[in-house]
Amino acid sequence: MISLNVNGKSHQLDINPDMPLLWALRDKLNLTGTKYGCGHAMCGACVVHVDGEAVRSCSIMAGEVAGKKITTVEGVSGKVADAVTKAWQQLDVVQCGYCQSGQIMQAASLLAKTPKPSRAQIIQALNGNLCRCGTYGRIVRAVERAARGEV
Repeated sequence: MISLNVNGKSHQLDINPDMPLLWALRDKLNLTGTKYGCGHAMCGACVVHVDGEAVRSCSIMAGEVAGKKITTVEGVSGKVADAVTKAWQQLDVVQCGYCQSGQIMQAASLLAKTPKPSRAQIIQALNGNLCRCGTYGRIVRAVERAARGEV
């Protein structure tokens, strides 16, 4: 049994500790907002927060995060997260939407650590998050808007 604290709730899961966190979240806890994109930590679709840090859930094992605070897109909240999601909506960032949970989680992590990032810092922080639809310009503008508090 592994104890995972996800979105403020404790869960006891009878799983192999070597199961990727992504699959524990999606298959065992039915939290499907976190997406599978590549399985190699290369695309960012699976980003969640572990103790406040953005991590790729496809490449970290459930056993490694037992007892740590895990936040998924379903549970992210607070002033920063609200500003990011409002900016996303205001700028109509989403096209297909598949990458957006990872993009939002990465952006929220950046703004929690760097409340007033430069455009270069935003681009650097989001660099590993792929968007097949190419909405990068809108994504960067949304993060800038959230950082300025224009939501």
